[in-house]
Order: sequence, then structure tokens, then C-alpha cells
Amino acid sequence: MSLGTFHFVPVLLWTDALIFMLLTVALATVWWIRRHAHLRAPWAAVARRPMAMGAALVLAVFVIIGLLDSLHYRERLDASPPDRPQYSVEVLSVFDALAGRLRTQQEKTYSAPLAMHLYAKEFTERDGATVRDYPRLEYGGAHLKQADEYVPDIVRRVLVGLLQGLASSLLLFGLLAAWQARHRQMRVGSWLSAWETGHLGWPGRTVVIVLALMLMLGAVIARLAAGYHVFGTDKVGQDVLYISLKSIRTGLVIGTLTTLVTLPLAIVLGIAAGYFRGWVDDVIQYVYTVLNSIPGVLLIAAAVLIVQVAIEAHPDLFDTSAARADVRLLALCIIMGVTSWTSLARLLRGESLKLRTLDYVEAARAFGVSHARIISRHIFPNVFHLVLIAIVLDFSGLVLAEAVLSYVGVGVDPAMYSWGNMINGARLELAREPVVWWQLGAAFAFMFTLVLAANLFADGVRDAFDPRLEERQ
Repeated sequence: MSLGTFHFVPVLLWTDALIFMLLTVALATVWWIRRHAHLRAPWAAVARRPMAMGAALVLAVFVIIGLLDSLHYRERLDASPPDRPQYSVEVLSVFDALAGRLRTQQEKTYSAPLAMHLYAKEFTERDGATVRDYPRLEYGGAHLKQADEYVPDIVRRVLVGLLQGLASSLLLFGLLAAWQARHRQMRVGSWLSAWETGHLGWPGRTVVIVLALMLMLGAVIARLAAGYHVFGTDKVGQDVLYISLKSIRTGLVIGTLTTLVTLPLAIVLGIAAGYFRGWVDDVIQYVYTVLNSIPGVLLIAAAVLIVQVAIEAHPDLFDTSAARADVRLLALCIIMGVTSWTSLARLLRGESLKLRTLDYVEAARAFGVSHARIISRHIFPNVFHLVLIAIVLDFSGLVLAEAVLSYVGVGVDPAMYSWGNMINGARLELAREPVVWWQLGAAFAFMFTLVLAANLFADGVRDAFDPRLEERQ
């Protein structure tokens, strides 16, 4: 196949490569855990907790959307010759292709959620006279001929969406029941009785209920989005639902890639300070004490400005706006990681100070075991639960930090979709009359859902991995 037959060219951004590298490591880790019973046991305990499993399903939806939005490409221009194809400078993703009309059907300016008219009055021509009224939207509710069709159409779409979601839920539940009954070598009726009484060994009722609710909610939103702007439009007429969904990737990148920078610094320096003590401990404590004495916002602002200057000085390396925004996002992740490792390092230092005095560690040193082997075999495995808990707990904090940084103007690129940019863009509209509230509300709803799910899942991980909690039970 010649190059001219391709209608798109793949684009690999820096964050895309890191995301899929992280996904590969995560899948390899899952495979490794499944092969070892002592590693599999605490995760099995997490899977038995209803709140953790429900939160995991919600997080899985966010992760899937983020991964689809990380497969980027550039479309070939229709007017380009077949032997010398030229491609658009706009970088799209697989999610953009699936979103369809959410991306392409853009209004003139603000419109309220599920509205048929613009939010502000304009001078329009009507029956040969100029009147000031709310003009009809070009796409939202354009299929309606009369205003009295609006409410019945909304109700019909909601009911159809609920029925579609319920039918999909029943189909999946039937497939799950048949597969589980065959896997456990029992009758379907017996499995249903065990599911109803909660004796499956895993929270089957919670999984089914949460999945059914998500399917019904998704079906309703999809039906409404086919004819309306579900969350309204922003200042330039772009669908707020589309912006909110596109912002998921930014939140996930901030939460995960920043952690990749934080963990090596926190683990190495924290354990080294607690295990070696002496001058090593003094130097490391001096470093993170000095770092904590500098306001983090100032460090982040200075670093972001330096990166921005470097981007402008080398425009040939960043030929698209998406590439420039992606480099700034990656730089922000690195900067936030460098400035946020100190709390975990202090925690690991204190735990390492306690572990180095235990008998088996003293015995290992007496027998001449190397420091590297003692740390890898005795210290790190006993602080790993703290690292894991810190990962899932810090994720939500990093997502919220992006919103704060974008609000003060030192966050991600203004052209990038993010909840912080949505909040920053909506804050000035809260003072107008009538208030434009839906952009802020949508950003809050999506951010709240992601952070709440992450915190509930973190609680389940903490309960399963923290040995001190097991001793109290």
C-alpha cells in the first residue's frame, strides 16, 4: 500500500508514549501478581470490598476515555495530491472520531444545558422587522419544529435511554450469570441465589448495580446528546460535555505521570535517610527542608515560564499546537513531581528508622549482608504498603492541584482541554447577569466523580495493605 492511500498519519506525543509505557508496566505487574499468592492475597481483599469495586468500575470508565484520547493522528487534506499527501495541522484522537457531532457541531456562543436558543438576546430579522430576541441554535434542538415539542422530546429521549441502558444491563448480567455458573460448575439458579444473598466471595451486587447505573446514565446522555447540548456550550459555542470528556485525559496524565517522577525520589531518598542515618540523613533532610521552604507555586511558575521560552525559541521542534501544549503538560508533571516528593520521603524515613532497629535487620548486618540487599529484601517490602497507599491518595490531590494551578495561570497550556481551564474560563462569567454556571458545574461534576472514586478506591487499598489496620480488626 502506497503512502498516498493513507487518510491519516499517526502522531505520538510525549505523554502518549509515557501513558502506554505505564499501561504496559501495569499489565506486566498484574501478570506478575497473579503468579504469586502472597502478592495476590491483598488485592483479593480489595476485590472483596464493595465500595472499592464500585469505585474501580468508575475509574475504569475514566481510564478508557483517557486511553482513547491518547491515540492521536492527523487527517489528510482532501485537496492534497495522492503522490504528495499533505496533512492537517490539527491533531485529533480516536475519542474525537467517536465523539462525532460533539466536536463538530459548534454554536455561536453560550447556550444553556438542553436549550433550543442562545443564552443572550440578539437583534434578528422576523417578518421584515428587526426584533431583539433569543435566536434558535443551529444544532441544539434544530430537529424540533415547534417549541411545544421540546418537553415531550426530552422525556422520550430520557425514557428510551433508560430502556436501552436497562436492556444492556440485563444482557450483560445474563452473560455474567451464565459464565459464572459454568465456571463454578453450578446451576444458574443457584448462582442467582448466591448473588442475591451476597455469598459469591466478591461484591457481585455492587458491581452489577454500579454497572447498570453507568450504562443507563451513559445511554441517557448519548440519546440527549444526539439532539441537544447536554451541558450547554461555552463562550465560543463549543459543547461543554465534549470539553469535560476531553479534560479527563489531562487529569489522568497529571495524576499518573507526576507520580512516576515523585516515587523514585521519595523512595530512594526517604529510605536512604532512615537506613543510613548520619550525614546522609542530614543532607537529605536539608534538601527537602529547603525545598519545602520555597512556595511551590513560585517554583512551578518559574519552571513553566522557562519551558514556554524554550518552546518559542525552537518552533521547528514543536510544529503543532498540540505538540506545544503536550510538552508544557509534560514539563508541569515533572515540576510537580520534583516539588511534591518530600511528604512521602519523610514518611518512609520514619518507617525506615524503625525497621533498621529490628532483630532480623541487625542480624543481616552482623552476617555481612550488603546494604543494597538489606534494603531490597527487608526494608522496601515492609514500606511498600505505604508507597502504594500514597500513590492512590496523592492521585486525587494532583488532579485538584492542576485545577488550582490553571486557575492562577501557571497550569497547563490555555489551549489544552482541562478542568482547570474550564474553571478559569467560567469564573469571569459568574459575575454576569444571568449567570453562566454550567461550565463550572460540569467541571466540578467530572472532577468530583473522579476524585471521589479515587478516594474510595484508596480507602479499600489502605484497608487491605496496611498491616496495622489488620491487627486492630
